[in-house]
Amino acid sequence: MAKVKIGIIGGTGLDCPDILENRKEKIVSTPFGSSEIVEGSISGVECVLLARHGKSHALSPSNVNYRANVHALKLLDVTHIIATTATGSLKNEIKPGDIVILDDFIDRTKSRVCTFYDGSEISGVGVCHIPMSPAFDERTRQVIIETAKEHGIEVHQKGTAVSIEGPRFSTKAESHLFRSWNCDLVNMTLVPEVILAKEAGLLYASIAMATDYDSWRECETAVCVEEVMATFKKNVAKVTQLILAVVPQIAKLDWSETIADLKKLVNGSIMLPNQYK
Repeated sequence: MAKVKIGIIGGTGLDCPDILENRKEKIVSTPFGSSEIVEGSISGVECVLLARHGKSHALSPSNVNYRANVHALKLLDVTHIIATTATGSLKNEIKPGDIVILDDFIDRTKSRVCTFYDGSEISGVGVCHIPMSPAFDERTRQVIIETAKEHGIEVHQKGTAVSIEGPRFSTKAESHLFRSWNCDLVNMTLVPEVILAKEAGLLYASIAMATDYDSWRECETAVCVEEVMATFKKNVAKVTQLILAVVPQIAKLDWSETIADLKKLVNGSIMLPNQYK
């Protein structure tokens, strides 16, 4: 039975280290830069907390060192990543404060390195053509959904997020475009994090909180930082409760085969130089 270690990536307002017992801060050096993390445990399960935007929230979505963060978790023998993220709702039925367990995404970022295998001296050898369907680990998603049910936490069981560059919010025209694609949420940090996690062989799932209605609703003012943070403060306890409940549930299960299958997928996705000559 594989030993489970959970990486928790905290987004805006969702990165408080107080959820961990026996906390210890450290800096992890990787070939892609360094990451500040907090090690500890939840219900006796080893966990690592990483504040995506830095402890002081100084990093904009485009300046987050996603490769360093994911690689740091891999170096620490993390098996799963539970990522929390702030999102704007693109549908009436997903209200501010609602939680969505994402199952797919559309990438609209422009300037981010989305692979560890980019041909540089510090990257892995070859090109990784990683399959991204399914985009998230389905087994981990289902554990989160079932745990939410058991604890009376209402969640939307699936949702597609369009990931934009940011840090600006969407124009009204963009918001309507994303709705025409049948997207459920708009977000700034899902990509490349979810892609890198899969390349690294880590089982990744995302707990998204809708904080606003983006810019598409005619009857409301456009999204602003004040609205986002107010929604967080009112609803952050639900996300925290869900994380605290799901970690021990994940640890109860045998993930050996799931982890091995993902590693096999990654290894089979790497095309080495001159491989087919």
